[in-house]
Amino acid sequence: MRHVTALRTGLSALLILGAWTAAGPSTASAAPADSAELPASAALLSAMQRDLGLTEGQARTRLAEEKAATALEPKAQRAAGSAYGGSWFDSATGKLTVAVTDAGKAAAVRAAGAQTRVVEHSAAQLDATMKRIDALSAPDGVASWRVDPAISRVVVNVVASAQGDNDVRAFVAKARKAGPVTVERTAEAPNTFAAGTVGGDPYYTGNVRCSIGFSVHGGFVTAGHCGGTGQQVRGWDNSYIGNFQGSSFPGDDYAWVNVGSGWWTVPVVLGWGTVPDQLVRGSNEAPIGASICRSGSTTRWHCGRVLAKNETVNYSQGAVHQMTKTSVCAQGGDSGGSFISGDQAQGVTSGGWGNCSSGGETWYQPINEILNRYGLRLHTA
Repeated sequence: MRHVTALRTGLSALLILGAWTAAGPSTASAAPADSAELPASAALLSAMQRDLGLTEGQARTRLAEEKAATALEPKAQRAAGSAYGGSWFDSATGKLTVAVTDAGKAAAVRAAGAQTRVVEHSAAQLDATMKRIDALSAPDGVASWRVDPAISRVVVNVVASAQGDNDVRAFVAKARKAGPVTVERTAEAPNTFAAGTVGGDPYYTGNVRCSIGFSVHGGFVTAGHCGGTGQQVRGWDNSYIGNFQGSSFPGDDYAWVNVGSGWWTVPVVLGWGTVPDQLVRGSNEAPIGASICRSGSTTRWHCGRVLAKNETVNYSQGAVHQMTKTSVCAQGGDSGGSFISGDQAQGVTSGGWGNCSSGGETWYQPINEILNRYGLRLHTA
């Protein structure tokens, strides 16, 4: 009995009902797969209908369109070359759009199967602007900053109540000098989603409860703010699981824990007995605009959309770079839990603002960066 529960805890925090991934107006070089071929459970479709306002037929169609757009994105980027300005999935058209700085490259991108938009700045130029802003010291009233390929600008998000603060205004002035920048307001400042100890949840470090992300060979990945290197990890029954083998926060928000003492890993995202457990088959990255789902030890599973990539989030503990923002809600204790799109791992929950009653936004640390940083191999089916 303990081993069965330990297994589920090890897969832990997340059943991510996700869409297959895609971002921005997506266009596939091949026709989208028949939606009947997609492994979409009734529970997954129900969650997408609830959180994205879709009918069952629309959810099935969107999964197929996003899967095709995800497969197309790297091919379209290669076709754009140095003129590549980013890409996104448009749920209204079901197409992938690729931004290009050279109209002469548009034909090659369209031949690959994507729609195009001519923009002023390349992805490389926008990334360089991000790096210059990352080097600044941000006050608490600055929530985050990110690249927005659709407008070819870096967007600095300022907490509405702090927009008149002198330190915030000084930061924005410096950011504008770093490159093409626009400023937007956000309702609240971001916070991490760790929580105090509550019985019956996935894992604990000291008096902090967090959620397990994805199984890797030898352990699992999770959020860095949940524990420091060497810190002991306990399971739902207070038994020893392992220790943090590596952890980074702030700057990054990722960590990995070794697994032993009767616990083991499997390539599954936990369904909590309500949604079927999801097999993990890879980590292909979903584009901006794609639907995505999250599961954690507090709020179980919720769905939404990928809103932005390469966003720097300014937590009170310090800035965290290269995050992905979503419209999915989360609450305390969901930290470290999985974001998944279809059967593709996307990342581990970091933080956000709001809750699952009134709504909000959540950021995750992309999974591939974590795997590369620690030389880990995702456990896949």
